[in-house]
Amino acid sequence: MQIVRFAQDGLTQLGLVEDGIVHAASGELFGELTPGAAVGALEELTLLPPVQPSKLIAIGLNYRDHVEQDTPGLAVPDSPVIFLKPPSALIGHGAPIILPAGTERVDAEAELAIVIGKRCRHVARADADSVILGYCCSNDVSARDYQWVDGQWVRAKGFDTFAPLGPAIVSGVSAADLAVSSRVNGERRQSSSTSHLIFDVPYLIEFISRVMTLEAGDVIMTGTPAGPPQLQPGDICEIEVEGLGVLRNPVQAEA
Repeated sequence: MQIVRFAQDGLTQLGLVEDGIVHAASGELFGELTPGAAVGALEELTLLPPVQPSKLIAIGLNYRDHVEQDTPGLAVPDSPVIFLKPPSALIGHGAPIILPAGTERVDAEAELAIVIGKRCRHVARADADSVILGYCCSNDVSARDYQWVDGQWVRAKGFDTFAPLGPAIVSGVSAADLAVSSRVNGERRQSSSTSHLIFDVPYLIEFISRVMTLEAGDVIMTGTPAGPPQLQPGDICEIEVEGLGVLRNPVQAEA
C-alpha cells in the first residue's frame, strides 16, 4: 500500500496510489484506509509530507563507508548516534530545498525513513515490525560548515526545508536490503543498500524506544551512505529507495 497526503482546492487529503494514480482515501491514516475516486496522477498533484510527526529522529554515522570516507577523525560508533530534526524542517516531494544565506556548503543525504504506526515504548527488536506503519524516502539536508563549527548538529540540520520526506509511505516491504541512492541533476552521487546499515531497523526501534516514547507518525531517518553530494542553486536533487519511489526536490538560494 502507498499512502500520500496532497493539497487540492485548499484542503489536505489522504490518498492511496494504485498504478501511479492517486485515489482519494477515506478512513484514518493509522487505522483503515479505503480508496475512492481517482483524483490524478501522482506527479500531477501537490504532494505534502506524507505524515506530520511529533518528532523527526535521525541517526548519524550509520554506514561504515560514510564514517571512514566522509568523517575523518570519527570512529565507527558502538551504539546509534541519535539527534533530532524539527518538524518545521519538513517539506514534501516537489517543494524546494532552500540554501540559507551565509552557508558555504549544504549537502544532501539519501536515507531510508521509518514511519511509526502507533504509540510505543520499550519495543523489543523482535516486535519492531508491529509498530511500523511503513517506509519512505528522506533527505537529511545538512549545512556542513555549521556542523563542524558548532560541534553539534542542531543548527546544521535544523533549517526550514532541510527534511524532505516522501513521496509516499509504503507498507508491506522489508527494509533488510533496499538500494539507497542520491542523484543531482540526474548524476548518481550515492549508492548503497540498507543491508550495510551498522544498526538495522529493528535494532534502531528497540534502542530509540528505550530512550523516548514513539508516537504514531514519528519518523526515524536511518542514516546515509558515503558521498553525500553538495547542493547548488538550480540543482534537482533526487533520493531513491528501492520500492519506495523517488523523492525529488529543486534547490534554491534563500531570497
